[in-house]
Amino acid sequence: MPEKFDVIVVGAGPAGIACAYELAKHGVNVLLIERGEYPGSKNVMGGVLYRKMMEEIVPDFHKEAPVERPIVEQRFMMMDKTSAVTFSYKGMEWAQEPYNNFTVLRAKFDQWFAQKAVERGALLVCETVVLECVVEDGRVVGVKTDRPDGELRADVVVLADGVNSLLAKSLGFHKEFRPDEVALATMEILKLDKKIIEDRFNLEEGQGCTIELFGDATKGILGTGFLYTNKDTLSIGVGTLLSGLIKHKIKPYELMEYVKKHPMIRPYIQGGEPQEYLAHLIPEGGYKSIPKVAGAGVIVVGDAAQLVNAIHREGSNMAMTSGRLAAEAIIAAKERDDYSEASLDAYRQSLMASFVGQDMKKYKDATHHFDKFPQYFEQYIPMMNRAASQMLTVDGTPKREKQRKIWRDMGSFGQKVKIARDFYRAWRVMK
Repeated sequence: MPEKFDVIVVGAGPAGIACAYELAKHGVNVLLIERGEYPGSKNVMGGVLYRKMMEEIVPDFHKEAPVERPIVEQRFMMMDKTSAVTFSYKGMEWAQEPYNNFTVLRAKFDQWFAQKAVERGALLVCETVVLECVVEDGRVVGVKTDRPDGELRADVVVLADGVNSLLAKSLGFHKEFRPDEVALATMEILKLDKKIIEDRFNLEEGQGCTIELFGDATKGILGTGFLYTNKDTLSIGVGTLLSGLIKHKIKPYELMEYVKKHPMIRPYIQGGEPQEYLAHLIPEGGYKSIPKVAGAGVIVVGDAAQLVNAIHREGSNMAMTSGRLAAEAIIAAKERDDYSEASLDAYRQSLMASFVGQDMKKYKDATHHFDKFPQYFEQYIPMMNRAASQMLTVDGTPKREKQRKIWRDMGSFGQKVKIARDFYRAWRVMK
């Protein structure tokens, strides 16, 4: 007879581990399956971990977890080809416990997090691929793996298998996602002395900084670049919608090299020694792309549920929260001995009531809007840079004349009306 578990979690990323940890903590017999050599070996994210959501699962985690640096400054660069208008916030309250967020390296952090779940009682099995869900009488009752005699049974299967969840798709929870619903992110880890990092980013010892890159970093394609400080490495990367890469016929590694050579970025990474290169798909479809997340004997969490806030670059915090809420719903269902869709739908309700569902709904039209109107990246960011250059260049021209030139450069009256209308539309989808 196949071995039976209370719960099988497919995928040892932030969502899957969070779910397994919470279940094991409450005495649930849980199996965590990872296809990679170890948790984190096939996972990529920008490298920022938010303290509050992680602490709701493992209190005071930062005192022992392999975090890199607490972030004290967040910068935002609006880039043209040879310039950038930069906004930032630096707060010393973020330099004190309990902190706001940290940079992390997933290969290290996910292994630690998974080990905490194991210590709680979860069984972790790596290098195992789940081929399909086992369905009987319309209910998921287990999974089939690529191992000999690899059928395993469970009361509930949690799908945390990533952005294009083939398992959720096979259950009819979602269709094939379109290229404008998925982004491809590439990231490189560069080795650099910690003192050099702190000097270049104007940081005190142990402090961290993040820089988000918009505009020319993606050659006007909808997406962002990023540069994050770790202890003795930098994480640099860029992510854009697949539809943009296809339309502009640009290869991901070409964008990466373009960002690294950009005059606004090159001084930060000079002398950095490449250590690792990674690529990963990221769900960017937003609220309208969220698939069915609960069925009879099955729950979908994290990237598999499309839970990424592309506007604020948040994903891991939403993933961990979804995993925790899934565990809570499963524990309640276990007490009732009811794993029907109606019973497990408590997860969907709590997810939508949480900050995850509320933020996803708030920005439900944002990504599609900026993809539909590329002028925000292609025209308005360069326009902002030209205006800043003209106003800040001291050449004997009266400031009023400079203002008139900036106004003329915005085009005809009709073009100015269009700009105003575009910014109003942007406000509407972001408010």
